[in-house]
Amino acid sequence: MYAILNYNPQLRPYTAELTQRVTHFQAVKAALAPGGSLSQMANGHFYFGIHHHPEGWVYREWAPAAQQLWLTGEFNHWNPTSHPLRRLEGGVWELVLPGRESLWQGCAVKTLVQYQGAVTEHIPLYARYVTQDAENYLWCARVWEPEEPFPWHPFVPKEEPLLIYEAHVGMAQEKAGIGSYRAFADNTLPWIAQGGYNTVELMAIMEHPYYASFGYQVSNFFAPSSRFGTPEELKYLIDRAHQLGLRVLLDLVHSHAVGNQAEGIHKFDGTVWQFFHSGSRGDHPAWGTKLFDYGKHGVLHFLLSNVKYWLTEFHFDGFRFDGVTSTLYRDHGLGAPFDRDERYFGDNVDEDALTYLQLANDLIREVNPHAVTLAEDVSGMPGVGLPIDQGGLGFDARMGMGIPDLWGHLVKDVRDEDWDLDAIWSSFCLRRPGEKTIAYVECHDQSIVGDQAMLFRLAGERMDTEMFKNCHTPEIDRATALHKLMRLLTCAAGGDGYLNFMGNEFGHPEWVDFPRAGNGDSFQYCRRQWSLVQNPDLKYQSLARFDRAMLHLARQWDWFRQWMPDLKLVSRDQQVLAFERGNLIFVFNFSPTHSYPNALIPVSRGEDHVLLLSTDDETFGGQGRIAPIPYPACVAGHRGNYLQLYLPARTAVVLAPETLAKSRSV
Repeated sequence: MYAILNYNPQLRPYTAELTQRVTHFQAVKAALAPGGSLSQMANGHFYFGIHHHPEGWVYREWAPAAQQLWLTGEFNHWNPTSHPLRRLEGGVWELVLPGRESLWQGCAVKTLVQYQGAVTEHIPLYARYVTQDAENYLWCARVWEPEEPFPWHPFVPKEEPLLIYEAHVGMAQEKAGIGSYRAFADNTLPWIAQGGYNTVELMAIMEHPYYASFGYQVSNFFAPSSRFGTPEELKYLIDRAHQLGLRVLLDLVHSHAVGNQAEGIHKFDGTVWQFFHSGSRGDHPAWGTKLFDYGKHGVLHFLLSNVKYWLTEFHFDGFRFDGVTSTLYRDHGLGAPFDRDERYFGDNVDEDALTYLQLANDLIREVNPHAVTLAEDVSGMPGVGLPIDQGGLGFDARMGMGIPDLWGHLVKDVRDEDWDLDAIWSSFCLRRPGEKTIAYVECHDQSIVGDQAMLFRLAGERMDTEMFKNCHTPEIDRATALHKLMRLLTCAAGGDGYLNFMGNEFGHPEWVDFPRAGNGDSFQYCRRQWSLVQNPDLKYQSLARFDRAMLHLARQWDWFRQWMPDLKLVSRDQQVLAFERGNLIFVFNFSPTHSYPNALIPVSRGEDHVLLLSTDDETFGGQGRIAPIPYPACVAGHRGNYLQLYLPARTAVVLAPETLAKSRSV
């Protein structure tokens, strides 16, 4: 009945559950959008909040349990009761302020809410710009309604596999402090484009009161973080990215919300259950945040309007949905071994949350058919990356979260000599049929204090003294060699796209640690040392050149179009691995001690092959031991097609049939 059952025949016993998911999605969509268009429904940001009005200004809120609301701010000298809202139907409140001069761009405002006799202070739910006072550290909303629309340049992204640069605007500069949208646009975006990436994923954009949360404790869902600049400056960033040919994805946090009341949406109308589950179900046990009740139409309207808002107001090209595993399961997947298909069905699956993800993806396709959606799901839920009508959730791809965990385990717990390439290859092949995966060695998770970026794990403190270009120590040579091998294998075989966290392409030596009480509020580790990669005397430049060459090859040969690589050779004892993908042959020697002067590698085409990429190239910090010569596919005394290669220890090569290589270079 559904394509998901063709991809996963073992799921046929769960046909009824899959049918229920589709039926529930259709029923909720029909209830929300009787006309069939979610886009026509998801317009809360046009109605609620503060807007221009024929008579001047209008302010509306959804606060069904509140007894009274007031708007206060600079416009009325912070008088708490001079401007009450009147109650309309459906829990909606409204205030009309006559005259355009009654409010102004940048005017500071707050909302006072009375519930059961008590009055509390809040940020308007649909506030578009929220700032923190530098002296008293209190947050307030700012009226943001520009007179003129932003002058967007037209942009239609290329239909090509995603090469994603995950970035944090605030820490994208070298100077100790907080970076800006404009600085990121002018300084960092060109580096990303020149590096061969075609997509930028921006973290920490949705406003969050605690900087060190990495943006994952959102308080104001419609407000871009003011730490980095104004909403118009964020638009400048996105428009500049589009001019450079880059998609821009928003790291969308709809899995939970900060528990703060004064800064966030918690208890806006006086109740916990306006947006969140009541009782223990409304609290994330590990994150200390509030959990949405996706079964309420008011919540769905708020979140879906938020999705459309980021797409239309800021021209984001899609989203990485944070915390999908936490969203899908009532136990949030904490400690759960997803080792049996039955764990993807039953009472532990939050059907309302699953339906919300389907609705969000459906809305996104309606608003922008070119948009991309990625799911941060570690559980392996079947159908995450399949269309809804095929029994899926509608995402384009899932994040390959098991790959960085694998690399981290190997580096930390297993001797180099004991790396099992059979097991590594099997892990890389654990992908759902018909669904795409974004592969990566490390994202921001592996770079946060308490963990380490991969090169730092490999090299340790020797990075401080031994990363000079002409310095060759066993520890540093090992670290830089494995840094390249792990990335090439992950990019070439791990999935259908690739992701890198800002700075890790050149092996950034420092972890990420935000200013906090535990480090004296220091920005020392909350920045990127771009000067390191610009220094020709350091090895970082060589690693950056390799990353650029790897991505150039990936785009030139489009190897992601072939869903799964074709394994040609794997030797646990010799630690040699070879496979074909996109008409290229990839050969890896992970052995730390053994070089193979006459390694025989089976290939599909019986013609000369040419060397396209070698991790041992001197340009990439290697020793230049692999000759860029034609390699015949016929070896005397052997039937079939074989390449005879010299494979130094800890090196990898990429080769192509000579005829195809010539045609690509024309």
